[in-house]
Amino acid sequence: MTPLNRKYADFEHLRGEVIALRRQGLSRRQIRDRVHVDNNDLLNRLLDGEPVPEWTRRPNAKDDLRDRARELRLKGLTYDQIQIELGCSKSSISLWVRDLPKPERRDAKEQAKLASRKRWDHELAVRDEARQHTKQIAAAEIGTMTDRDLFLTGVALYWAEGSKDKAYSRRECAIFINSDPGVIRVYLAWLDLLCVARERLRFRVAIHESADVPAAEQYWAALAGIEPSSLERVTLKKHNPKTTRKNVGESYRGCLVIRVLQSADLYRRIEGWWSGIVVDGTRRTA
Repeated sequence: MTPLNRKYADFEHLRGEVIALRRQGLSRRQIRDRVHVDNNDLLNRLLDGEPVPEWTRRPNAKDDLRDRARELRLKGLTYDQIQIELGCSKSSISLWVRDLPKPERRDAKEQAKLASRKRWDHELAVRDEARQHTKQIAAAEIGTMTDRDLFLTGVALYWAEGSKDKAYSRRECAIFINSDPGVIRVYLAWLDLLCVARERLRFRVAIHESADVPAAEQYWAALAGIEPSSLERVTLKKHNPKTTRKNVGESYRGCLVIRVLQSADLYRRIEGWWSGIVVDGTRRTA
């Protein structure tokens, strides 16, 4: 046997040994240590064509993107549409989905509608981001409220949402009703500021009869810091089939009514406080 043939035979023998080890699931490092091959080029030639064992593969950060791209391609999306959806390059998308069938060409009008919808979705996202940014800046402008800030806020809140005394119907009783959890929290904090004991408060839920009443009572009781059993009997609003209500769904919890016992004096002071705000405010604008 010539030296060349002997060298080729040795290579094939070594390759057979290396492939057998690879098919047993060994890694490159393990194979190298077994056959004592330190030359990477030679090891590459010996392993040529043999797949890498799954356990040696490192997780690819783009695996999820690749799978998602393939799903979208199978749904008939174009490279441009997949790029808009996933935010990755078209070259990557091409590598990931090139073995999949090409989608049928869409009607020009349908493509125009899809493009318009994508642009509008983007515009809505931009507007929402600007809206939230404005709200965050405005919230920061409030800073830390003083007791006087809370006091004036509570007076204005009550006069906007609380019960009023009328000349034809004497109702000197502090009763407040609202559906906004934030408004309820501020009102309760205001009552605490006025040193109105919680024992003097009575709570009741007012809600449409078609709603989830027990869930609403659980929600408002938790917000008020009381047990649901402490709530007074719920006030149910009759449903009018001729009207279309928009306050429906899981987020609808009706209103919470808060009544202060023995509150004639408190009501009179609220009315006086509000009169003072009106008089001073009018003077400033005169």
